[in-house]
Formats: sequence, structure tokens, C-alpha cells
Amino acid sequence: MKRKILILALLLSGLLLSAQNSIQVQVHKVVALDEQFNVTFIIEGESSPSDFSWECPSDFTLVWGPTRSSSTQMSIINGKRTSSRQSVYSYVLSPKSVGKFTIPSARATVKGNDIVSIPTGIEVVEASQRQSSAQPSQSQPPQQGQAQQPQPSQSSGQNDIFMRLVLDKTNVVLGEPITATLKLYQNVNIVGFENAHFPTFTGFWSQEIESPSNIEFTRENYDGRIYNSAVLRKYLLIPQQAGQLSIDQAELVCLVNVRSQSRTGSIFDSFFDDYTTIRQRVFSKAININVSALPAGTPASFGGGVGNFNISAKLSRDSLKVHEANALVVTISGTGNISLLEAPSPRFPLDMEVYDTKTTDNSSASKISGSKQFEFPFIPRSHGDFVIEPIVYSFYDTNTRSYKTIQTPELAFHVEKDPNAVASSPIVQGPSQRSVGNISSDILHINTKVPKLSNKGYFFVASPTFFVLLALLIIATLAFYFVARKLSARRADVVGTRNRKATKRALKQLETAKSYLSRGLSTEFYAELHRALLSFVSDKLNIPASGLNKENISANLSEASVATELVETFISLIDACEFARYAPSAGTDAMQAHYDTAVESISAIDMEMKTKKKAPSTALLALLLLLPFSAFAQEQDYPEQVWMEACAAYEAGEYEKAVELYSMIENLGLESSDLYYNIGNAYYRANYLAKAILNYERALRLNPSNTNASSNLEFANTLIQDRIEVLPEFILKTWMRKLCYMMDSDAWAVVFLLFFALFLSMILLFVFKRSEIAGKCGFFIAIFALLFASFSIGFSLKQRADYNTRDEAIVQSPVVAAKSSPSENSSKDLFILHEGTKLKVLDTVGSWYNVELADGRQAWVLSSEVEII
Repeated sequence: MKRKILILALLLSGLLLSAQNSIQVQVHKVVALDEQFNVTFIIEGESSPSDFSWECPSDFTLVWGPTRSSSTQMSIINGKRTSSRQSVYSYVLSPKSVGKFTIPSARATVKGNDIVSIPTGIEVVEASQRQSSAQPSQSQPPQQGQAQQPQPSQSSGQNDIFMRLVLDKTNVVLGEPITATLKLYQNVNIVGFENAHFPTFTGFWSQEIESPSNIEFTRENYDGRIYNSAVLRKYLLIPQQAGQLSIDQAELVCLVNVRSQSRTGSIFDSFFDDYTTIRQRVFSKAININVSALPAGTPASFGGGVGNFNISAKLSRDSLKVHEANALVVTISGTGNISLLEAPSPRFPLDMEVYDTKTTDNSSASKISGSKQFEFPFIPRSHGDFVIEPIVYSFYDTNTRSYKTIQTPELAFHVEKDPNAVASSPIVQGPSQRSVGNISSDILHINTKVPKLSNKGYFFVASPTFFVLLALLIIATLAFYFVARKLSARRADVVGTRNRKATKRALKQLETAKSYLSRGLSTEFYAELHRALLSFVSDKLNIPASGLNKENISANLSEASVATELVETFISLIDACEFARYAPSAGTDAMQAHYDTAVESISAIDMEMKTKKKAPSTALLALLLLLPFSAFAQEQDYPEQVWMEACAAYEAGEYEKAVELYSMIENLGLESSDLYYNIGNAYYRANYLAKAILNYERALRLNPSNTNASSNLEFANTLIQDRIEVLPEFILKTWMRKLCYMMDSDAWAVVFLLFFALFLSMILLFVFKRSEIAGKCGFFIAIFALLFASFSIGFSLKQRADYNTRDEAIVQSPVVAAKSSPSENSSKDLFILHEGTKLKVLDTVGSWYNVELADGRQAWVLSSEVEII
């Protein structure tokens, strides 16, 4: 936090320093073609500029300047002395042509830093359209924020002073904001105002957004003529009814000074003017606005917004305790009728006490942009995890001329139990809340998305794909082991190394022979060539140089499967070398031919010997690695069309047809947790409670994390008649079961493969350790990886075994008599069971099941009255 404050302080100080050393530009926005006007540059700061430069643009004539003036202001506050300097540079310019131009930037240097002014626009109008009485004074530069006032004229005509109501648009839709500006234009000397009557806006929601206490005039070009204009009022208008709406005229009485005619004929009349104040009434014109109605098809979530908006939402707290206050804050931002936006309608979870909405308007000064914030305070009266559904809000988009709907993401929050809360405290409900008895009064909806179906009884842990992956891990480990061993042995094999380097050494010796060839040294050339040939076969065939002769060279090369032609060429080359050492030279051409033949023979022999040594031992491994998984993949019939028809039947209320269609998918030998969940919902809607519970149980058996199935099963169990107390379970067994069902069987199988791969990798690290530390790390990590792999495969196989055991059943008959023995006549009725009750099957005798209740009691029931899960 301190760091952020420091950074912010540095930024602010930098802004202040840059503000102190800046160049301000003062110039009229509009001038006449025959008018001379001032351009003034003002530099304020603690130091005076050491350099200043500005070039007059080519569109203007420099009449005078620059003239420089400076002033210094000193102040002492609490003993601290501060000073401020102001340097002013003034120029007098005259325009050359009509149009819109730019006053270029000026540059100055202050304390070694260059500062630049901002280019300023200026408009030049025709001289004939400018009043003669509005000549500016050239003696002094205009003051900042003040327009140059014209001299009083002999009379005040209708074109010298008037009032306008300026609208940014006149064709709008209902609710679209309009900005209306009431402006006064004058070329006379106004000394006061009386009897102001501003327009009334019938049919509009109106708000005054600007009402200056001091009217300031600035130059403005209107209809090709320069006026001094001022804003009197600015309004935000929002039409509240469709049709043609009229805005009546505004009225204002202006006190104008008019110069009187001279009556004495004195020579001093030209030096002393006489003025008369007259009252002149000005009006603005009435304006008609066409307001169109919003198109039909207004969304239910329409909040009256016309413009372009965004929506966001947040919770003041996402974790709290029961009976603690929380707040949902919804912010709608954008441009349009911000002030008239209605509050959205969020849907709070049940058992939430919602209070009055607090609204905050954060719109800008123009009132047509910004944001509006709605705060919904609420207090949760029960614990748990809750979700506020997405808040939907609609508005009319003026850009696309259509309705647009926006929404927020859902917001989740957690409510903890309050340990200090009184258990018997009453539940306070707001007017929109339902009674506690209605909570969880229905099952959750079906899943409409087509699920991933698999063959019945299929588990990844026992599939061919699993075993292929496991075998590939082992094969890859063994391959790595043998390759690493072979590389180690190869590095230790001196003879083999010598054999592999034979060609390289021979070619190096041939390079020496080539140097003799280039110099024409025949004896040295053939001696080196002969030495290279014998060295090559000695290294390649692993024969000592002393034991080499043409006979054993020929025999060994033939045994190495070298072609006879190559052997003969090689022997003849040795003969040529021996003959040339004792015979006169045959010339350079013969030496070159022998050299080329030697290079080709050595390369060819080396290539043939390498090719013959390559064994097809990797073919089997490549075959195993390229074994296609498709050979083990089981083709699935994916009945998407049947699924969609079943979902459509469910939505249409044809629940028995939906059961039939879903069962068609099951009869194809396919299953999934979502399939059984939908079958359970269809059975429940068709009033088959026991069948619904049976399929919910099957859905959870395939996927214990199916929360929808768990919720619906819990609700369905509240509807059965039997209430059986469950015996407590050993705590360790409960923990292990929860740990086992944290993930499904397939996920545990994947985890096993990952840990098993880690185990094999660490074994290889231990075997081929480069250091003692690496060996120890590999050993201990391998132990832990093997331990976790064992747990993972155990959990996966446990879930598969539970699925295949099928030792639980659901009572299907409305009433079942539990017998003391597997007999209809010779046994007694122990107790009565009703449909939907869950039983554990212990044994089977004929058509009877020995079952156990959750409280430990055992009995016998007919197998036709229950159905195995």
C-alpha cells in the first residue's frame, strides 16, 4: 500500500512540474479577413525561459512582434518563500485568406528542458460580413477567458443581437436524450439583462445541466458573421411521449448602450461620446421535435434505457455467516438516458431477506454518459452455497435501432453457520420470499446435452487400451535400458572404437598423400598411400599391421561380405603402391587415378560393412510401438437422434414416451451417468418413484460426483414411506470410501499410469546414476511413486469391483412382506417394506434374496419384488 501511495505521489509531482512549465496560447477562435489580431504566448513557472521561438505561418502576415513582458510574484507562507514568474510574448497578425487554419506550436527552454505549446485552430471569415464596430484593440493582448467587446454602435439592429435554442438532434425515439443549449449572440454593448423567460419543455423530462452565474462571451462564427456568443442555459431533455413535440420560445430583455448623435456641433464631440441605454427584447424561435415510439416486441427485462449501455454486478462479500448483511451492487454504465434507468430485477436464492434498493447516479456533467449504481442489501437466513443467477437487462440501442439484451455472470457466495446463533430463532421473510415448506419442492431438470456413452461394464482400467499403454511404458523402459547399456559398452569397447574410426583415420592419411601429389613427390605419395590402405584394413578387420598380407586381407574382406570387385580393386591398389615405390614414376595422371581409386574403395568398403552389420532387431519394437489403438477400440453406436427425440418428448410432457426412447439407448448396450439420470427424471414425472430412485442410484454408481443425480435422489428419498436409521460406519472406512470416490475409476487409472511412468523413470535414474545424490533421489522418489500408483490402481479396481458386484437393490412393489426364511408358506412376516427402499443383497436362494436393511436387520424377499441396482 505504501508503495502505491509513493508511486501516486511521484506521478502527481511530475504532473505539477509539467504544469508549471507549459506554454499557454491566447488567440481568437474567429477573426475577419481585414482584422488584425493578437497571438499571445504565456509561460508561467519558477524560472524565466532562456530561449523562445515561434514562426509565423504563411497564411498570415506578421504586423508586429514579438513584444515581451514579464512579471514576478512572491509570497511568504509560514516562513516559506515562493516565487512565480510569468513571461508573455505577443504578436500581431493579419490574415491573408478565408478559411480554417492552425497557429503552430511555440518552443521555449526552461532550466534546460524544452517545452512546446499546443497547436491552436483559428477561422477566418469574409471581411464584408463583419461589423465595422468590432475592431479589436491592438495596444494590449486580450485577457485569458475574456472575449474582446465591440464598441457601441449608433443603433442596435435585429441582426446585431438575437437568441437561439440549439438542439443536438430533432428526430429521436421515445426516451432518447437531447441536449438543448440556449445562446445569446450580440455585436453591441450589453450592460444588463431583465425579465428573462426561459422555455418550458412540455412532454419532456428536463434537467438543467448548466446555468452560468457570470455570462462570458466568446467569439463565434454564425452564418458567416462574427458574433460574441454566450451560453445562458443548457438542458438535458428526454421525451416522454411520442409524436411532434414543440418547445416554446425564450424571451430576454437586454440593456444595450447606444451612442447618441452629437447635437452641439462642437469640435470636442469626436473626443467625448454620449451613450444612451435602451431596452431591446430578444426571442428564440419555437422548435418542433419529432419523437418516434419504441418498436414493438419490448423485452420483459427492458429497463427504460435508450442509448448504449453495459452492465456489471458484484457482491460486497462472497463469504459470510448466517444473519450477516451482504449487498449485491449492479452498475449500468454507458451513454443515454442514465437518469431514467430503472433498477434491474435480480433473482435472489430462497431464504434471503432483501431490503430496499439504494440508487446512486454517477452521470457526467452532461447527464448523458456515466453510470448508475443499484445496491440491493440482503441478509441470508440459512447456511450453504448459493448462486445469484445472471441479471438480464434490456435497452433500446440507438445505434442499431433495435432492442439489445445484456447480462451479468452468475455470482456465487458461501454462507457459514453462525455458532452463536440461537437454534430457535425465527426466519424473517421478505414480501417476495416463499415459505420454507416450498424449498426443494421439485427435482432438477434433465440434461439436454448429448452425453458420452460407453459400452455397459466398460472401464478404462481393464480395457485393451490400458494394457497397451502399460506395455508400452514397460517396453519403452526396457528399450531405454538396453540402449543405455549398449552405449556404455560401446564406449568401453576399444576395438570397436578403433573399427569405427578406421575410415576417418584413413581419409586423413589420404589428405597427406594428396599434398605429396600436388607437389609431384611420387615416392612419398605412394608410401603414404600404401600406409593409409594398410592402416584402414588393420583397423577395420582388427588385424595387427605386422600380420597383414594380400592373402589374409582378401580373405577377411570376403568374410565381411565385401563385394569381390571391391576386394580385387583394393588388392590391385596395394600392388600398384608397392610397385611404384621401387619403379620409376608413371606420372601425375597415374598418381591422381590411384588416389581417386583409393578414396572410392575405402568409402565403398566401409559402407558395405556397415550395411551388413545392421540387424533387423528393431523391427519387432517398431511393430509394437506402431500397434494401432484402433484394433482395441470399441466402436460406439452414438444414438444422438434418439437422445434428442427423448429430450423433446420429456419437454412436451410425454414422460412415458421419453422413458421408452431413453431405454432404447440403454438396450443398445450403452450407458452413462447422464442417461440414467434422465431416465430417473422421466420415471419420476410418470409417477414411478421406485424406478426413479433405481436410476438415480445407477447414475451415481457410474459417476459419484453427479450432483444433479445426488440432489434428485435425496429429494426422492424424502417421498418414500420407510424411515430406516442407518448404523454408524467405522471412521477409517468412511474416509477411505470418500477418498476412493473423489474421482471416477477412469481418472484413477490415468493417475496410476502417470505415477507408474514416474516410478520407471526413477528406477532408470537409480540404475544409471551419475552421482550418489541422484541415485538416492531416484530410489526414494521411485518408492513414493510406486506407493501412489498402488493406491490409484487399487481405487480404480475397487470402483470397478463395486460396479460388477451389484449387491444392492431397490424395492419395486408398493408393499413387500419381508420373510424369516426363503419360503412363502412356512415363514413368518418380519416387517413390511414399501417401494423405493434400498436393500443390500447378501445371498440368493432360488427366486429369493437374503437382504439386509441399513439398520442391520435381515430378511428374505422375492427377487421379482426388487430390482438390482
